[in-house]
Amino acid sequence: MNSIQNNLHLKTAKKILSAIGLLAIMTSCMMGPDYSKPDSATAPSYKETDDSKSGNGWKIAQPNEAGMQEKWWEIYHDPDLNQLIDKVNIDNQNIIASEAQYRQATALLTQARAALFPTLTMNGSGNRGTVNGGSNGNLSSVNQTFNANVGASWVPDIWGQVRRNVEASKDTAQASAAQVDALRLSTQATLAQTYFQLRIADMQIKMYDSTIKTYEKSLQITQNQYNAGIVTQLDVAQASTLLESTVALAIDVSLSRAQLEHAIAVLIGQTPSTFSLTPQMLSIDPVTHLVVSPVSKLVADLPDVPVGVPSTLLERRPDIAAAERQMAAANAKIGVATAAFFPTLTISAAGGYQGADLPGLISMPLRYWAIGPAIAQPLFDGGLRIGAYQQAGAVYDQNVALYRQTILAAFQNVEDNLVALRLLQSESKSQASAVKHAQDAVRISENQYKSGIITYLDVATSQAAELSNERILMSLLNRQIAAHVGLITALGGGWDVNQIADK
Repeated sequence: MNSIQNNLHLKTAKKILSAIGLLAIMTSCMMGPDYSKPDSATAPSYKETDDSKSGNGWKIAQPNEAGMQEKWWEIYHDPDLNQLIDKVNIDNQNIIASEAQYRQATALLTQARAALFPTLTMNGSGNRGTVNGGSNGNLSSVNQTFNANVGASWVPDIWGQVRRNVEASKDTAQASAAQVDALRLSTQATLAQTYFQLRIADMQIKMYDSTIKTYEKSLQITQNQYNAGIVTQLDVAQASTLLESTVALAIDVSLSRAQLEHAIAVLIGQTPSTFSLTPQMLSIDPVTHLVVSPVSKLVADLPDVPVGVPSTLLERRPDIAAAERQMAAANAKIGVATAAFFPTLTISAAGGYQGADLPGLISMPLRYWAIGPAIAQPLFDGGLRIGAYQQAGAVYDQNVALYRQTILAAFQNVEDNLVALRLLQSESKSQASAVKHAQDAVRISENQYKSGIITYLDVATSQAAELSNERILMSLLNRQIAAHVGLITALGGGWDVNQIADK
C-alpha cells in the first residue's frame, strides 16, 4: 500500500514539475518589438569648427576630444558664481520639484515589478447569530462560526506583458532622471548668464558715472562761457540735454541690475528682499578710458571649451538622453498592448480552518483547502485592444520624431554658439577700434570748440557717438560671455549618459 502511495506521489510531483517547466518556457515569451535605437542625423564635424573660418576669432580647444569637467562653471574662477550655483543645486524649487517627479517614476517602477510576484493574503473572521426555527414554531437557535485562512494568487507573465511594463517603467524612470539633470544644467546656465549680465550692468553703471561727471564739467564750462557772453543759450541747452539723457540711461541700467538681482535670488530659492550682490572692484583704464572688471578680463581670454565631434553629443546631452529613454519606454508599451490580445492565466490557492468554536480551531479535522487555475480571454471588446495597440504605435512614432528633433536642436545650439563666439570676438575688436576713434573725435571736437571753430552741437554729437559706441562694446561683452556659457551647456556641461545607466 505504501508503495502504491509513493508511486502516486512521485507521479504527482512529476506532473507538477512538468507544469512548472512548461510555465517557465511560456513565461519566457515576450510580445512586441525588441528596442533598437533608430538612426538620427549626425555629421563628422561641426560646420563652425572649420579652421578656414576661424580667422582672428575665438579658437576651439585643442585637442578637442578632451572631456569637460562636471563643475563647468569653475573654469571662470569666480567665487561668487561658484557659491551661487552651489545654492541653485540645493535650493532651486524647480529642480526640487523635478527630483520629486523622478521619485514618482521610481515608485511606479516598484509597482510594476510587484506584478511579477504572487499576491499573498491572510484573513480571520468570526460570526455569531440566530437561525429561525421555521414554520413549525421551534425557537431560533444561536450559531457561531470562526474562520482563519491564507490565500495566494498569481498571474504568470506568459506573454511578457508585465515584463514589458517593467521595461517601460524603468525607461521612464531613466528619462525622468535625465530630465532632472537637463533642468539642473539649464538652471545653472541661466544663473551664470544672469550673473554675468549683472556684472556687466555694474560696468555700465561705472561707465555712466564717469561719463556723467565729464558731461557735468562740460555743462559747467558751457554755462560759464554763456555767462561771459561767449556762447549762446542753445549751447547750454544742448549740454544739459546730453547730461540729462545720460542720467536717464544710468537710472535704467540701475533698474535692470535690480531686476537681475531679484532673478538670481529666486533661482537660488530666496526672496529678493533677503538677497543682494555687492559690486566687484572696477576701475577706468588710463589709456583706453574703458571700464576694467573681472568680467572684461575674462572675456578678453575666454577659457577653452572641448567641443568634440557631433556623434559624442548624443551621449553628453541629458535632454537627448531623456528623449531616447522616452522613446524606449514607448517601444515597450507596444509589447504591453500586444500581450493584451492573448489569454490571461490566473493560479489561485487558499487554505485554512473553519469551525464553530474558537478554541481548538487550528486542528486537522477543521482544515480546508482549494487550488485551481483560471483562464480568461475577451471575445469582443468593440475594438478596445486594437485601439490601444494603434495608440501605442503612434506614441512610439511621435517619440522617435521628438528624439530626432531634439538632436537637431542640439546641433543647432552648438553651431549657433560656435559661430557667435567666432564672430563676436572679431566684432568686439572692430567695436573697440570704433570706440577709440570716437574718443579721438571727442578730444578734437572739444579743442575746436574751445578755439571757437565749431559749435557745441558738434561736441555733443561726438560725445553721444562715443557713449553709443561704448554701450555697444558693453553689449558685446555680455553676448560673448553668454555665448560661451551657452556653448558649454549646449555640449552637455560635463554630463555623461552613464549617470542614468543604473537608475
